[in-house]
Amino acid sequence: MQPPDPPGIRISDADRERAATRLHQAMAEGRITVSELEERLTVVYAARYEADLRPPLADLPPEPSAAAPVPATPAGPALVLKAGLSTIKRTGAWAVPARLRVQSGMGSVVLDFCDADNPHPVVEVELELGAGSARLLVPDDATANVDDLVPGMGTVRSKVPSRPRAGSPHFVVHGRTTMGSVTIRRRYRLGGYSF
Repeated sequence: MQPPDPPGIRISDADRERAATRLHQAMAEGRITVSELEERLTVVYAARYEADLRPPLADLPPEPSAAAPVPATPAGPALVLKAGLSTIKRTGAWAVPARLRVQSGMGSVVLDFCDADNPHPVVEVELELGAGSARLLVPDDATANVDDLVPGMGTVRSKVPSRPRAGSPHFVVHGRTTMGSVTIRRRYRLGGYSF
């Protein structure tokens, strides 16, 4: 009589924690309920082999960031937009360059990328702001990294994910502000209007 085939490769605590994190994320996304989370976590923490982790995750999409490559920073000269006290505004169907440098003394800056023609997977935006504020509106699936944007007395708020995702536009926003604030967000929609 032959011994039974081994059930597979044994998993580690780190494997269980990765699966648990994915389940918590699925609940936060509204894909599963709290009671479903508890049931699936029971299975995950009792798992001993790779095959044991498949059922609780089978009906969930893979993590978007799992296979997303880190995008390369665009090369070439930047398009420079300058203003002193006036407003810099780009909205509608404008052509987005791979690199953009915005210099503003006291005026406000509005860059709306939602309806723009953007063929670049990565757009680099360098901000040099004095006392004015900047608002960047990005498409719903876009991501934006603001880690290298240095505020002086102002604030930096990003309401979009920072990790790039495959197939989605990614914005790298850096530079410095003296007193102005910077906000990066998706468009708000209310009663058929977007703003």
